[in-house]
Amino acid sequence: MRVSLWSKYVVVAVAAVIAVSVVRPAAAQLGQVETLARQMILMDYDTGTVIFDKNADELMPPSSMSKLMTALMVFEQLEAGKLRLDDMLPVSEKAWRIQGSKMFVPIGGRVKVEDLLRGVIIQSGNDACIVLAEGIAGTEERFSEMMTDRGRQIGLKNSTFRNASGWPDPQHLTTARDLALLARYIISRFPQYYHFYSEKEFTYGIDGATKKPITQGNRNPLLYKDGGADGLKTGHTEAAGYGLTASAKRGDRRLIMVFNGLKSMNERSREAERLLELGFSQFDNYKLFTAGAVVDEADVWLGDAPRVPLVIDRNLALTLPRQTKGNIKVTVSYENPIPAPIAKGTPVAKLVVANKDATLMEVPLLAGADVQQLGFSGRISAAVSYLLWGAKKQ
Repeated sequence: MRVSLWSKYVVVAVAAVIAVSVVRPAAAQLGQVETLARQMILMDYDTGTVIFDKNADELMPPSSMSKLMTALMVFEQLEAGKLRLDDMLPVSEKAWRIQGSKMFVPIGGRVKVEDLLRGVIIQSGNDACIVLAEGIAGTEERFSEMMTDRGRQIGLKNSTFRNASGWPDPQHLTTARDLALLARYIISRFPQYYHFYSEKEFTYGIDGATKKPITQGNRNPLLYKDGGADGLKTGHTEAAGYGLTASAKRGDRRLIMVFNGLKSMNERSREAERLLELGFSQFDNYKLFTAGAVVDEADVWLGDAPRVPLVIDRNLALTLPRQTKGNIKVTVSYENPIPAPIAKGTPVAKLVVANKDATLMEVPLLAGADVQQLGFSGRISAAVSYLLWGAKKQ
């Protein structure tokens, strides 16, 4: 049975082609956009809706954007109590010798975990990545295997990590979609550490020539703009081009953006601003239900209550273009009547959101109360009553 909630709960004009989901990531994009990036995705943080998408599932070298996974591994060690921010980790010769961007850790020295995290996140230090990897797993190779395994567990289906820093390796690959999902996971699970990504500079070590402290700035160009950006990580290698995984928040709404393959830092900065502005200005979120809301009631067959409330267990919102055409339809689908006994919290129905072309999402609805089955004589009486008069309203 399908019960329409269109007129009762929501009247929202929407585009004829949309793909949204709170239950699972959207498989298609809301809008079309031209971009110089080889790979790109722009995602709404709250709904998981993909607003723009270009080659988002194409394998690509993540370069230093893979340091997001390195940092996540450290965050989880901190949460589990296996590391502390004030722990001191030893610096190996391998870490000291690594080239590329560096924190300039001292060979044979020891560095505080909190400093190493800032070295990874703000300074993009390849040396800091190796110190953390060896401190957690013994070797960078073992740490890389752990990164790949953990990535699979949190939904990074197409990511393979061969080192902790993003150093070029033909098998060190990910996708724009995986990086967006990783950024979303970090922001939601570790708000206590997310502030590192918004810090604009970090000072560590002494310059041997000048004898002055070494201060390096965050490479994320959006942090220096007035657009709500507060993280995450840049990347660059010859093979990958210039890339960025970024997030910005304006009001109650947050977007996550990933792109790769641009030709210069200036191009990366301009494209980042442009894509975020399109996402915030042309799309918005529309709330349908809050967690715990009674969406509808369903008839009960042979129960000690004639009806059972149908409850949604999550906040439900849609990301939609502001300029829209057509309509969506919200219905509840369930077996009518629902046979007793019914246990509170049991999935007994579905909330279905669709447009004229396709089903956009399906969300389970739970029984909002226990309903016991009637005794034998009660069942006979209730069955006759239901067949004659239908469910009693209360």
